[in-house]
Amino acid sequence: MVNSRLSAEDLVARFARLGYARVEPPVLQPADIFLDQSGENFRRRMFVTTDSEGREMALRPEFTIPVVRLYLAGGDAGGLAQYSYCGRVFRMQSGESGEFVQAGIESFGRSDIAAADAETVALALEALQEFGVHDPDIHLGDMGLFNAVMDALALPDALLRRLKRAFALGSLNVDTLDQVLGGQGQVDASHPGLSAALVGLDPVTARNLVEDMLKIARISTVGGRTSAEIADRFLRQAGQTDEVLPDHARKVLAAYLAISGEPDAVSDQLRSLTAAQGLDLSAALDVFDERTGFLAARGVDVSKIRVATAFGRDLDYYTGMVFEMRASRTGASPHPASRSLVGGGRYDRLAQSLGATQAVPAVGCSIWMDRLIGSQA
Repeated sequence: MVNSRLSAEDLVARFARLGYARVEPPVLQPADIFLDQSGENFRRRMFVTTDSEGREMALRPEFTIPVVRLYLAGGDAGGLAQYSYCGRVFRMQSGESGEFVQAGIESFGRSDIAAADAETVALALEALQEFGVHDPDIHLGDMGLFNAVMDALALPDALLRRLKRAFALGSLNVDTLDQVLGGQGQVDASHPGLSAALVGLDPVTARNLVEDMLKIARISTVGGRTSAEIADRFLRQAGQTDEVLPDHARKVLAAYLAISGEPDAVSDQLRSLTAAQGLDLSAALDVFDERTGFLAARGVDVSKIRVATAFGRDLDYYTGMVFEMRASRTGASPHPASRSLVGGGRYDRLAQSLGATQAVPAVGCSIWMDRLIGSQA
């Protein structure tokens, strides 16, 4: 049962005692920083207003970006720092209130990547246990492994961009691979200059470029489609080049996306796959195995972690491990099994995209307190 004596404030106080200093980012944030990272389509889920100088502002839709901004404002970007937080976020959710409480932690500057990842997962698991969720379903993926596979296959830029974008949106798996790659062999000749400019850009930058062009042209909707939908459609078309995914690469990618199971079994399958195909993923797999070891050392039953190579979270800034925890569908938990209770991951490039001079190792997670304790939050 839920421990009714605990509150969100109790949890964040516990994080503070563990060395995660509490911070309170402003509720009102510049809207563009969220749109730059997640695209104009994210606007539909935000509460946006305009300040006295005409700048778009938003009620914070999540905590990670505001905490990164506080970290950068502290003048020690790149240095070690650990923060915790607890407060209200404002984001439109289907079937739920647009205002809810989140608590969480963010860690910056640690070079021991695997240990930092494991600590984040372990602390999240301990937090759920404090509130009566003793055997959650733990889903784990790894954007770093996916990127390593993409690099090893040496794919053309246009195909690479399309695959990475689909993965970041959570829409790439063994069943959708052909759909994502559909239209190969076609050439988008309608806008050759802009299509060429998009080659080699990462998904966030490419999308922002197209959306900026639409804004300059004062195009907001066409045929009922928003500017974000227009941009997405153009990017799909721009990715339809005469560069076709080689049969060998398609076979490897399909085999990779089909792998799932507990961490050690997944590692064995990945090492067998890469050895058979002559790919070198040793660096990424070493981090994967080290993380599993650190999780076990912290008392986590790693056999209960479900790893899926196709699992991603729908935010573009993740670069490594991603995870979610949900109440078990088979246990006696009082919490709905269909909703995520914790979500997080590694985002080593986010600080740099927000103004740091270089990439900063970072990992964190958010806990949906309202889903844990309802009206007690």
